[in-house]
Amino acid sequence: MPERATVPRGRHAPPLEVRLSVQRGRLFEAAATVFASAGYAEASAEAIARAAGMSKATFYEHFANKEECLLALFDAAATEVLRAMSEAAGAAGDDPRERLRAGTMAFLDMVATHPEESQTLLVEVIGAGERGAERRDSVLAAFAAVVDAENAAASRRGALPRFESPDDAFAVVGAVVELASRHIRLGVPADVRELEPLIERLMLGLLSRDGEG
Repeated sequence: MPERATVPRGRHAPPLEVRLSVQRGRLFEAAATVFASAGYAEASAEAIARAAGMSKATFYEHFANKEECLLALFDAAATEVLRAMSEAAGAAGDDPRERLRAGTMAFLDMVATHPEESQTLLVEVIGAGERGAERRDSVLAAFAAVVDAENAAASRRGALPRFESPDDAFAVVGAVVELASRHIRLGVPADVRELEPLIERLMLGLLSRDGEG
């Protein structure tokens, strides 16, 4: 892990918005660790603040409670995953299969290299009740919209068949999320990146027409 960011004090102290941004980043890092190790139900604002090397009062300057912290961490992690997938697909060029592989690997790499944040994103957010479920559903819908848009663009170029419906894209995303969640919870497979060929088969299977891949 990189060294924890700190800010100078006194007359050399940075502007308030910089200090708050650094604090928030440290709290996110600590929250991911606490949620992953203790689970959402057992986590507390005090434990998160302690893990971040801050006071509980500082925690409450940023978040009303642990639920707000979890949801904010979820939003930040989801945004970063979508950004990484989009950049990877864009760098892969126009070939739809290469874009699929690149986007999939970007997602799996994020899960592999940020396991605690991934556990928050895929598993622990469910513990936040109705708001957590709504947030998770909205992100799954956003992932599915990206997949559907990729398919639509490839279909317009004649590179791939079009999905039968937007539910096809959601089915792929749901399967991918469940596979990644199983890895996080059970360690199956040992390296989450081993799922890439399976995900590709799922996607291309939905696109097959009369046995054509």
